[in-house]
Amino acid sequence: MRRKTYRVVLRREERQELRKLTHTGRARAREILRANILLKADEDPEGERKGDLAIATELKVSLGTVASTRQRYVTGGLELALHDRPRSGQPPRLSPRGEAKLVAMACSKPPEGRVRWTLELLQDRLVELKVVEHIGKETVRQALKKGGLSLGSTSSGASRR
Repeated sequence: MRRKTYRVVLRREERQELRKLTHTGRARAREILRANILLKADEDPEGERKGDLAIATELKVSLGTVASTRQRYVTGGLELALHDRPRSGQPPRLSPRGEAKLVAMACSKPPEGRVRWTLELLQDRLVELKVVEHIGKETVRQALKKGGLSLGSTSSGASRR
């Protein structure tokens, strides 16, 4: 049997914290799962030791999940093992001020010769007013939905005259 590269040896306080986390059920499911992995992987001399395959089978996770949780604990400690690092993500295209302008525009009278606003018209108007440099229809649709508006219904605030 291959020797484990990352051996989990929990301190008594960490073990207590993990047990409390798993028994209260007040944490995210992913954190509870990782806590269970660490508890089962703990090489405590008085407790029962389990291999990665046994842990993965018992908790219904992949071997990679068990291995990466072990690695994160050994290299970064308990906090890093339980919680995900913040992800950078794409910054929002529309600022809150831009969203407010969009909603106000959608609730206003449509352009001359139009019965109502369309996503394309709103998209073009936002670029024309230099609220954004460029924006997609889906971003406009999501912002309207977030603001409680829908261009397709009569109760949305968009006029149908």
